[in-house]
Amino acid sequence: VQLQASGGGLVQPGGSLRLSCQVSGDIFTPNFMGWYRLVPGKQQEPVVRILRDGTTTIYGDSVKGRFTVSTDNAKRTMDLQMNNLKPEDTAVYFCGAQDLETMTRYRSRGTQVTVSS
Repeated sequence: VQLQASGGGLVQPGGSLRLSCQVSGDIFTPNFMGWYRLVPGKQQEPVVRILRDGTTTIYGDSVKGRFTVSTDNAKRTMDLQMNNLKPEDTAVYFCGAQDLETMTRYRSRGTQVTVSS
């Protein structure tokens, strides 16, 4: 199983970006999938998590109302639409998942998001 995150870049405050996570390899049933972000010197922060029922989503307080996650099972993708971006959203973003059966965790490489004027 491989996860590949893409879509990062430089955007001005108030702007938008759309990140995409492509899942490839063996088919698995996820215990959860989600997006996370990491700022140097700080702890990893969960951005959004999709629970095993595939519909329950939990957003981090700092992104509620601005970020929206969506999935396409046929394409095996999980996108993160980020609107009204703020400088404090600057981070390396990566996607992750856990296999329900084996509890193995998978994580993509990060994609840099920089919000700056």
